[in-house]
Amino acid sequence: AELCKNVSEAEKWRLQVIKEISKNVLHIQNESLEEHKIRDLNDHINKLMREKAHWEHRIVELGGPNHFTGPTIAEEGGEEGAIRAPGGYYYFGAAKNLPGVQELLKPKKADETKRTRYDMYQGIDADYYGYRDDDD
Repeated sequence: AELCKNVSEAEKWRLQVIKEISKNVLHIQNESLEEHKIRDLNDHINKLMREKAHWEHRIVELGGPNHFTGPTIAEEGGEEGAIRAPGGYYYFGAAKNLPGVQELLKPKKADETKRTRYDMYQGIDADYYGYRDDDD
């Protein structure tokens, strides 16, 4: 993206990336794809999303319009929308139903209460301090 010197050329490349993203998002909607193909396709879409962001930054650097003002993928939502996981990774289409993805997106349970000092001292007895050592 840094080699591009004018806005119109950068816009052309950005639109090319958007077309490829759209094609891949349409393809990943197919639930009958094999799991490894879905994962590879989802990784490729995320790579293209990063590339699109690089082009958008370059367009702004060259004095072009700011494309970051529109809704993000996560805000669009819907059935075809993406789910954003922690770390900025997106899951599209059939990738949302892959094993491990739903567990990754569920919030952590707060049921695991922190042990109090009293609870920790309950397990300490004379053996802990070595008073009943048979070695003596």
